[in-house]
Amino acid sequence: MRRSVPRAKPYPKCPVEQTLDVVGGRWKSILLFHLLTNPMLRFGELRRRLPGATSRMLTLQLRELERDACVERKVYPQVPPRVEYSVTPFGRTLKPVVMALCTWGMEHASELPHAIEGRTAV
Repeated sequence: MRRSVPRAKPYPKCPVEQTLDVVGGRWKSILLFHLLTNPMLRFGELRRRLPGATSRMLTLQLRELERDACVERKVYPQVPPRVEYSVTPFGRTLKPVVMALCTWGMEHASELPHAIEGRTAV
């Protein structure tokens, strides 16, 4: 007779993990920063503001932000299609988080190893 082994109950995610699920990723926080400081941006404008990101990666990160209800995508039916991105009211609740990252980065930029050694971040 085989006994069933009780499964371990999964732990709920900690609040930091939940936040990082939304803003984590190489470009999400940066996208949110630009969208929080501009009422609306088109894809090409976002692409110019993040020259290190590929179009594919930006599309994926924007879709994830859209899935998480942080960003709204508006498509205008014209040729060529015009697409605009803006932050939703829910996404605006992340403004203190994103601005805290911005403030920390400005205050500690000179202390970061890549700044001291003259290297660029990968």
